[in-house]
Amino acid sequence: MRGPSFLTAAFRRNKAGTTQAPHFAKQANASVAIGQPAALTQQAQALAARMPDLIVQANRTAATLAAGQHPQHRAGWGDTFWQYRPAQPGEPAAHIDWRQSARSTHAYVRETEAESAQTILLWCDLSASMHWQSRTNIPSKVESAILLTLAMAAALARGGERIRLLSSSGMVHLPSGGSLLERLALALVFQASMPQKNALPAAAALPRHAHLLLASDLLCETEALRGLLHQCAARSVRTHMLHIADPAELSLPYEGRVEFTGLEGEPPIELPHVQTLRADYTHLASARSNQIEQMATSLGHDYLCHVTDTPATPTLLALYNLMGRRV
Repeated sequence: MRGPSFLTAAFRRNKAGTTQAPHFAKQANASVAIGQPAALTQQAQALAARMPDLIVQANRTAATLAAGQHPQHRAGWGDTFWQYRPAQPGEPAAHIDWRQSARSTHAYVRETEAESAQTILLWCDLSASMHWQSRTNIPSKVESAILLTLAMAAALARGGERIRLLSSSGMVHLPSGGSLLERLALALVFQASMPQKNALPAAAALPRHAHLLLASDLLCETEALRGLLHQCAARSVRTHMLHIADPAELSLPYEGRVEFTGLEGEPPIELPHVQTLRADYTHLASARSNQIEQMATSLGHDYLCHVTDTPATPTLLALYNLMGRRV
């Protein structure tokens, strides 16, 4: 760590107004380079202030996960011995380990572990709805999403996987210097300082045969989500959907007359005796989550829901096990 203000310090040079205006420069390969914004939005400043703590938590959570995990092996080209297995009918003689076979009445093949790294694409929803929290003593949805994303990046990077960050325009070129998590955090703060038009990535920017970790509250059009999942399946991109939900979004714990104000330009809605709607609301919320899960699993993707008032480690463990299954 470079101190608690390493993220906000990156923007101090811009306060005099002598650097370039905010931009993400498009490259010919549909990737995105981080520019230097003249000023951070209030939302991005708040996120930058929380990032050092989130990085520390992510590292600790990833370390806890690594301590309780066994290596995930698969057969393939490599130099690291994995296991002996019984030879199959028609097995080429060159594959048989004769020294091991001589110790038994069966022929055995020496398998090595595949060492090719996977490409892991990270998408973290930074739209306005993600910055909401129903209580001050629980994390906001965006904080939970970033914590889980960074922790998963740390865990997967330890396994040698290639980690890439996505923006609405394509791949993000991470800034140089610092650890992987620091560079990811700085890139996320830059993204948060820009207007967020899409709650979902563009499938055209995804390389084939990659894994996509999508952390979002999924408050988007269901058909748009369905279209993304179909396109990912067509490109052999296995998507791991991490639904980030505030507990109030699932239970509607309010009483009496309540006015609900939208965070993304929606008109306010005032409801009298809101508690009378609770049963129908929770039924609809559960039905939509089930619909999304069925939609994902039917196409070979994964779905997990994380509620922001619950610990991150169980969700991360389940997600790590899902992402450890190779495509």
